[in-house]
Amino acid sequence: MMGARVTGGLWLLFLALNAVTFCLYGVDKRRARRGEWRISERTLLLFTWLMGGVGAFLGMRVFRHKTKHLAFQISAPAAALLSLAIMLAASVWLLSC
Repeated sequence: MMGARVTGGLWLLFLALNAVTFCLYGVDKRRARRGEWRISERTLLLFTWLMGGVGAFLGMRVFRHKTKHLAFQISAPAAALLSLAIMLAASVWLLSC
């Protein structure tokens, strides 16, 4: 029973990280349109690779942001797939304990 609780908490954390990453892409796009101070590409990529790949991928599509940058074209889908694979593997492992 403990594994299910931990797994649920892990997925909530995963969703929160991806929501934050998605919002960062939206905020950066809005700032770009307004000519305001921007969120650095380094920060966006950091959040993308810190388990925020799904949020980054969705943010790129929804906000049409960073879609022409090769680093983002490769990183977002790769990070999304990797983070989902890690989450699924962790869930299976935790539920089997």
